[in-house]
Amino acid sequence: MRFTGLTYRAHNPAWVFSPVSGAGAAKYGGRFNPVGTEALYTSLSDTGAIAEYQQGFSHRPQPTMLCAYDVDCADIVDLTDSDEQNTRHITLSDLASPWESQYDAGSIPTTWEIVSTLLNEGVAGIIVSSFANNAPPHSKNLVLWDWDDTPPHQIMLIDDNNRMPHNQLSWIKY
Repeated sequence: MRFTGLTYRAHNPAWVFSPVSGAGAAKYGGRFNPVGTEALYTSLSDTGAIAEYQQGFSHRPQPTMLCAYDVDCADIVDLTDSDEQNTRHITLSDLASPWESQYDAGSIPTTWEIVSTLLNEGVAGIIVSSFANNAPPHSKNLVLWDWDDTPPHQIMLIDDNNRMPHNQLSWIKY
C-alpha cells in the first residue's frame, strides 16, 4: 500500500538537528529494526509520538522536540490490519513480543525475524500499533527502513520557517 499523510516524531533536543536519521536506531536496535539496520520511527499522531519518546519515564516527562513530517511512501505494509496479519501469519503477540528480553537472552527477537522477511520482500516500512504503555488507545506508528526526500519513499520534515538547528552548535541562530 501507499501511505500519504502526516506523521510525528519526538526527539531528544540534542539530536534534533538530524530529524530524518535512523542512525541511532541502527546503533542500538529497536522493536522493528535489528542492530545495524537503520529505521525511522514515527507516529500517526502527535500524542502517540510523545508517548513513544517518554515510554521509559512516562511519569517524569523529559525535554522533547516534536517534529511533523509530510509522507508519501509506497511499499508499506499495514500490520494493524487483521487480514494482512493473517495473510503473513503474524499475530499481535508476535508484534508485541519482548524483543529486548529475547535479544538479551541471546535469541533473535521475533520482530526482527518479521522485519527480515519484509525487507527481503522489498517492503519500505510498516504501520503498527504502539506498544508504549502510556500511548493513547489505538495509537499507530509508521516505521520506515527505506526513505528519502524523493518518491517513492518520500518523507519531508515540515520546517517552513527554517527553525531547526543544522548541527549541535546551531541552537543559537538569532
